[in-house]
Amino acid sequence: MENKKEDLLPEQRKELIKTLKSRFEKNMNRHKGVEWSKVEEKLEANMEKLWSLNEMEVTGGEPDVIGHDEKTGEYIFYDCSAESPKGRRSVCYDPEALESRKEHKPKNSAIGMATDMGIEILTEEQYRELQKLGNFDLKTSNWVKTPSEIRKQGGAIFTDFRYDNVFVYHNGAESYYGSRGFRGSLRV
Repeated sequence: MENKKEDLLPEQRKELIKTLKSRFEKNMNRHKGVEWSKVEEKLEANMEKLWSLNEMEVTGGEPDVIGHDEKTGEYIFYDCSAESPKGRRSVCYDPEALESRKEHKPKNSAIGMATDMGIEILTEEQYRELQKLGNFDLKTSNWVKTPSEIRKQGGAIFTDFRYDNVFVYHNGAESYYGSRGFRGSLRV
């Protein structure tokens, strides 16, 4: 995936904003006290962020507002698809892990894709916050931002939700599975 960050065509912007508004209105429990008109105003004023949200959408993330940072005035979007975004599965953890694979390489890495999309992968803490808004990843798992001391030893961490609990696991950073992807966040 190239990092083009091109402006969306007017009809693409309109369609994306319509989709985001519809999702926002259907899931008011995710963003109590947030007004759509203010979110839309921020989106219209920031085409690069709108491009990133479009990338989240087209890869199956179903981004939605999950909060508002009072200090910065930014609205926080997370991928809210029921399962790990379909267009972001079968990826290893980061570009170094991708490079280390000698054969059967995945097409990309979670960190590489997130960077290309202009988003951040969720941290373990953010993943736990997301699970308070619904039950996500009952069949899939997601890479999350891994502490450098774990990554230096070749590992990475991932999460899922089973038995009404968030589970955090470890794996070699170069591993990849059809049911493991990553969820992203974006501040607008």
